[in-house]
Amino acid sequence: MYVIGLDIGGTEIKGAVVDRRGEMVCEQSIPTEALQGRERILENLFRLINQLRRGRPIYGIGIGSAGRINVLEGKVEFATSNLPGWQGLRLKNIVEERTGLPVTVDNDVHMAAQGERWKGAAENLTTFVMLTIGTGVGGAFVHRGELVRGACWSAAEWGHVVLVPGGEVCNCGLRGCLEQYLSGPALIRRARRETGREYRHGKEVFDDFCRGDPRVQEVIEGYLEDLKVALHNIQHAYDPEAIVLGGGVSESLRHPEVKRRLDQQCGKSPVPIRLIWAELGNRAGVVGSAKCAWECIQNHDLGGKWT
Repeated sequence: MYVIGLDIGGTEIKGAVVDRRGEMVCEQSIPTEALQGRERILENLFRLINQLRRGRPIYGIGIGSAGRINVLEGKVEFATSNLPGWQGLRLKNIVEERTGLPVTVDNDVHMAAQGERWKGAAENLTTFVMLTIGTGVGGAFVHRGELVRGACWSAAEWGHVVLVPGGEVCNCGLRGCLEQYLSGPALIRRARRETGREYRHGKEVFDDFCRGDPRVQEVIEGYLEDLKVALHNIQHAYDPEAIVLGGGVSESLRHPEVKRRLDQQCGKSPVPIRLIWAELGNRAGVVGSAKCAWECIQNHDLGGKWT
C-alpha cells in the first residue's frame, strides 16, 4: 500500500512512491516545460503519475505546488508567471477526476516543512519556521505541530514581505520584496552589478567570497545583512524553536566562514535565533506531499484537518 508524493516546480516535477513509514520505494522526475503553458504542465504531471503508478497499489496522491493554495478546495488562488496559467486552477479536482484517487494539494514550501518534520531536521520540533532560499524565497510556519495557513492561505509568505520600500519590482506586483534581494537570481544580479563578472550560479559567488575576493566580500556582506533583517523579523514575529533553512542557496550558507558571519549577525538579536539546515534537500517537498496524502486517506473531511 503506497501513496504518490509530487512537487511541481518551474523547472521540473519531482515524484515518488512512498510507504506508510515515509520510505521511498521509487522516485522519478520530468521536465515541467512551464513556458509551454498550463496544458503542457498538466500533461507532464499525468505522465509522471502514470509512470509512478504502474504496477503498484496506490491509494492517494499529495501535490506541492508553487503559489497560494486554497487547501480546502485544492485550488491555486494565486501564482506568478513561473507557472503560466496556473492561477485559478482547481488542481485537486482535475487530478482526482483523471486518477480516481483522493488528492490533497498545498503550497510547495508547506509540503517541504511537512517533510522535514516527518523525516528530517524538524523531526523533534513542534513550533518552527521553514525558510527556503533558491530560485525564489518561500516560507512556512508550523505551530504546535500544525501548519498555519492564514485566512487567505498566505501566512509565512516571507518571499513577498517588503524589505526595501519602493525597491526592485517583484513578479507578484509589489516592489522591494524579500525575494528580490535574497533569492539565487537576486544574488547573481547583485554580484554582476558590483563586480562586472558574468556569474551563472549563486554558488560561484559564495566560492569567490570564500577565496577572499574583496569585491565579492562586499556583495556577500550586504546579502547577509539583508538576510539578518529577515531572520530577526521572523524570530520576533513567530518566536519559533528554530528557523529551518532550505533551498539551493541555503547550502552555501553552511560554509564555515559564511556561517560564522551569519551566526555573528544573528547573535546580536535580543532574542536567540537558532538556525538549523534542512536535511532532505530537494526531496523534502515530495516526502511532505506523501505525508499529506496519507493524512488525506485517513481524514477524508479535510475541513476539520487544516488550520
